[in-house]
Amino acid sequence: MARLRHDFFDGDTLAIARMLLGKYLVRNRDGTLLAGRITETEPYVGRCDKACHAYNYRRTPRTETLFMGPGHAYIYLIYGMYHCLNFVTEPEGEPAAVLLRGLEPAAGTEVMQRLRYGDAPMNAYRKKNFLNGPGKVCKALDLTIAQNQLDLEGDTLFLCDSMADVGLKDPPIEPEYLCSGPRIGVDYAEEARDFPWRFWLEKDSR
Repeated sequence: MARLRHDFFDGDTLAIARMLLGKYLVRNRDGTLLAGRITETEPYVGRCDKACHAYNYRRTPRTETLFMGPGHAYIYLIYGMYHCLNFVTEPEGEPAAVLLRGLEPAAGTEVMQRLRYGDAPMNAYRKKNFLNGPGKVCKALDLTIAQNQLDLEGDTLFLCDSMADVGLKDPPIEPEYLCSGPRIGVDYAEEARDFPWRFWLEKDSR
């Protein structure tokens, strides 16, 4: 068990999206560790995927990050208010990334709750919707475009196999199984809207 290095991200984006499930994302915010277990991802591949910002190798100031080497953070703003965190994959020059869609809290939960909800008390609705969306995750981890292009081998934002890699205990994990289906919010992407490229962990209640 260890931190994930650049070579973890240097491969097939769909496979990496699946392998990221169950890994831990750690954000060092001024010395406080905020962390969550990854439960939902979506891959985007520029060479063949019309839902990707860099489809057909389209380069813009925003998409330049996607052409960087594997293992960097691609963070962008949508609707003028929500940030989305992606992990750049594949060799440098191949625009591809995995969007982080969901986490389960693993460390720094109270701080994440304040960042997400302010002073509002935690109730069943807020708990259910705490980290189940890319904008929610970024708000809870205090991630903005200021952290775009961060090296994921650094100490500000990184991934690991276990919370033991940062001296903490893993949270209890219930039985679960892998699911897949179409990605969310890509109806504009013609045939790519139907790609079954959304991956998530479903709790096994059987």
